[in-house]
Amino acid sequence: MLYPFLYAGGSGLDTLLEDVRRSTADKANEIVRLREAVLAAYRDDLAACAARMAGAFRAGGRLFAFGNGGSATDAQDVAALFLNPGGTARPLPALALTNDTAAITALSNDIGFEVVFARQLAAFGRPGDIALALSTSGDSDNLVAALREASRRGMTVVGLAGGTGGRMAETPGLHHLFVVPSSSVHRIQEAQTTVYHALWELTQAELARADPAQAEPAQAEPAGEAG
Repeated sequence: MLYPFLYAGGSGLDTLLEDVRRSTADKANEIVRLREAVLAAYRDDLAACAARMAGAFRAGGRLFAFGNGGSATDAQDVAALFLNPGGTARPLPALALTNDTAAITALSNDIGFEVVFARQLAAFGRPGDIALALSTSGDSDNLVAALREASRRGMTVVGLAGGTGGRMAETPGLHHLFVVPSSSVHRIQEAQTTVYHALWELTQAELARADPAQAEPAQAEPAGEAG
């Protein structure tokens, strides 16, 4: 239970509200500490990954993001962030492999759920593209299969996982793996959001540094207001 004190019984309203306040504060403090720890541990690797991604984008590469469940939503957020950042940031080609319901259900029904991302990378992925997998456990069969496929195709391969990294940490061919050391799905996803936003900012900075003439492109429409 996320809030065991709600089921303890015998507490007055003031005590209950104080317990809720304390629990909320504890969770907020926990994610702050976890984010700081992750960014400190991976500071250099984040910069190296962003430089590699910027190089891929400059060469015409595209970003493919994917995950399951809540991580599927995060993959869509990654794609939207890179593709339509708003403001003066540079839009970059990105796609979430969770978007095509017909392809996902066809592959799941005809072959198996473990190939839903690998088959899409086999169809669309090219050498120099970027594959970014998100998972709270690192143990999903379809993510491991997709990472292996991305490596075979000469893509830049990036993973975000939780816990100790799971099977993702043992998958050959990964160029960069960022592991959030927590057993809480909620805290892992919150920290991963910070990681991929940091990657986006660093990638934008790398692109601007390499091409100063393109550092400030024309003003883009705010996200969600186009059309």
